Amino acid sequence: MAMTATVPLPRRIYKNTEELSIIGFGGIVVCSVSQKEADRYVAEAIDLGINYFDVAPSYFEGEAELKLGNALRPWRKGVFLACKTTRRDGAGARQELETSLKRAHTDHFDLYQFHAVTTMDEVAQILGPGGAAETFIKAKEQGLLRYIGFSAHSVEAAQALLDQFPVDSVLFPLNVVSIKNGNFGLQILEKAKEKGAARLALKAMALTPWEAGETHTYSKTWYKPIDNPDLQDKALRYTLGLDITAAIPPGHYELYRRAVDIAARYQPLSPEELADLEQRIQSLTPLFPVKE
Repeated sequence: MAMTATVPLPRRIYKNTEELSIIGFGGIVVCSVSQKEADRYVAEAIDLGINYFDVAPSYFEGEAELKLGNALRPWRKGVFLACKTTRRDGAGARQELETSLKRAHTDHFDLYQFHAVTTMDEVAQILGPGGAAETFIKAKEQGLLRYIGFSAHSVEAAQALLDQFPVDSVLFPLNVVSIKNGNFGLQILEKAKEKGAARLALKAMALTPWEAGETHTYSKTWYKPIDNPDLQDKALRYTLGLDITAAIPPGHYELYRRAVDIAARYQPLSPEELADLEQRIQSLTPLFPVKE
């Protein structure tokens, strides 16, 4: 696909004076392709002005870390690299951190996150004695990470973490269908702002869950992404119009590049565009409805 973005992506403040490109490069993009292709994708991202890269050990069983780490080696000092762990115990989190650092060919992560926190039991384990939070704090003191954050798909768990632990950022699903049809997302946006945590968005280009028996035309997403160009444009601009630093698009290269092109010419939605977007998504099932 030819590049169409002609200017570097805009950047926004993450914390202090740290600025991130408003589109992040998700490590899943480099999975299921050759290392040569992964190198090309990352070099292209650098040329496009992307400085925010996100990965996790669970992405294709470590393939994302290995390929992204190799591809980033020429540019590591100039980018913001985020990683995650699903381990809730301190010893497991430390082991996974060390493995991820080796795979990614780096001596530190700029952001390390509790990954996909879902239940209150997980929150209690993370923050309890011997929990992952203790490992994160020690690792930060040792210079192995600069900022601490979390990702979540649960309003309850995200609110609890924000209330009980001083994270630097939250990575959370913020998409128009779940916000408008599921009352899901804005609670965490507001709570994070209240706590002084930066907001990073997931699932901005998610449409709805796959229907039973429906062919998954995008194999790297567990949800059905938006593939209509006009709807992609309006949905991503809706999310970028929220008070966030950056959004990470789906892991398919074509969808990621479409997000870059939209973000490079970002303008807030007009009232007419917002009304059209709301009308077009009003019957869709949200990925994350808030449970009553």
